[in-house]
Amino acid sequence: MFVRTLSLRDFRSWEYAELELSPGRTVFLGSNGNGKTNLLEAIGYLATLGSHRVATEAPLVRTGTERARIGATVVNAGRELRIDVELNQGSANRAQINRSPVRRTREILGILQTVLFAPEDLALVRGDPGERRRFMDELCTTRLPRLAAVRGDYDRVLRQRSALLKTAGRHARSKADLSTLDVWDGHLAEHAAVLLAQRLRLVHDLAPYLARAYASIAPESRPASIAYRSAALPPEFLDPARTPLPEDTEELAAIVLRELAAARPKELERGVCLVGPHRDELDLLLGDSPAKGFASHGESWSFALSLRLGAFELLRATGAEPVLLLDDVFAELDRRRRAALAAVAADAEQVLITAAVPEDVPAELAAVPLRVDTAGGPEGRVSRIVAQDRPGNGADPALEREGDPITGAPESRAP
Repeated sequence: MFVRTLSLRDFRSWEYAELELSPGRTVFLGSNGNGKTNLLEAIGYLATLGSHRVATEAPLVRTGTERARIGATVVNAGRELRIDVELNQGSANRAQINRSPVRRTREILGILQTVLFAPEDLALVRGDPGERRRFMDELCTTRLPRLAAVRGDYDRVLRQRSALLKTAGRHARSKADLSTLDVWDGHLAEHAAVLLAQRLRLVHDLAPYLARAYASIAPESRPASIAYRSAALPPEFLDPARTPLPEDTEELAAIVLRELAAARPKELERGVCLVGPHRDELDLLLGDSPAKGFASHGESWSFALSLRLGAFELLRATGAEPVLLLDDVFAELDRRRRAALAAVAADAEQVLITAAVPEDVPAELAAVPLRVDTAGGPEGRVSRIVAQDRPGNGADPALEREGDPITGAPESRAP
């Protein structure tokens, strides 16, 4: 799988951009603030309908405009598909597949698969549980795109049920309130069971890839492992070695429904939903100790990198070949971690890298270098660095010459 073309309109710092890409390794070079990360963020958004940098979409729309557009041509096993998304301020987003509108933007999920590693990934180890839940759910949805609808339904039911709990907690608990809660309990348990089953299956499948990746990056460290933590589930479900079963979903729904009934008095008292996947956690362990709070800075980086490398290898093992996105990470890694990441990148079908200077990219990757420059404002460009002056060919990076621009932002070129 690879991205053949990428087009942007009013996305982040880019007023307009149109790039042609190819399989193999490409590095976007440029000083900080020149829009390199925005290019990778746009590709990642098409794959996940989310940003790895912000929780809301408002910052993705260029200041002073009402909407942003992202489009890409994706080639997978010789088949081309065009996907486009329009992000609208104050109204619903829209999407197209092969220029034909789709009812819901989530229908594009699965066409493009990516694994992105960025400095923000340190929060997977050191951040709050929400970061790790998001990691699980995005990877689950990459493996099973229809899970996006389940996640949306679960969030909707959770909001409705939470609002009812607050209302019932403030007033006398009428029979009508409690009977309505019973209905919402059933809906919540149904959607929670599907989400839980996929998370448990993910932890089971990802665990060996994570362990191998960490052992190769930090062989002198304690072994790394992951485990799912949920106060609602019995211990046998939480064992990563347990092989998930087809009938798990029905059993999990019954367990969640039972736990909701037991927790209702506390929920009414506090006015919040205390049972469900939104309360669960992915434990990251080094030996017998949690990585959060016990891992050194180097161990934390190794764990974050291992999670992404494990995800990449897991997707490849199931028949996919995701695009690998490496956002300014080589400068953060020591020699061993750089080598481990470069080894995986060297074997991927398409790798897109951002870096401030050529020296940040391992020479063995032999990436095609593109110069990104939006210093003059949104009308920036991406230019090829001519072959004889590419890093690794003995040229002085300070003397690099640029070839013809391959992207730009003048209004006359807008589609």
